[in-house]
Amino acid sequence: MLLESLRQELLSWNGVSEHPHRFGGVEFRYKNKELGHLHGENLVDFPFPKLVRDELIQARLADPHHVLPNSGWVSFWIKGEQDIPHLLKLFKMQYDRITKK
Repeated sequence: MLLESLRQELLSWNGVSEHPHRFGGVEFRYKNKELGHLHGENLVDFPFPKLVRDELIQARLADPHHVLPNSGWVSFWIKGEQDIPHLLKLFKMQYDRITKK
């Protein structure tokens, strides 16, 4: 699986767990808060505050969510293994934001 290294890294973080996502795929949570979820090996969605979402889109680090483009959610389309470090950075942004609350 292309994303196995991503999965292994996320599950090594304190308090992170893996769950089935309600719309299919795999969801990663810190305690009861979603960090993001994968739809197969092609797409990852992240729930950010709208201000962060706007910054990510403006910097071209993520795209508007594929279904809810005006929400705080962003999508990232995975093109290959070279995207894993970027995905880890996005998950780390979420993890740091949520664990500081």
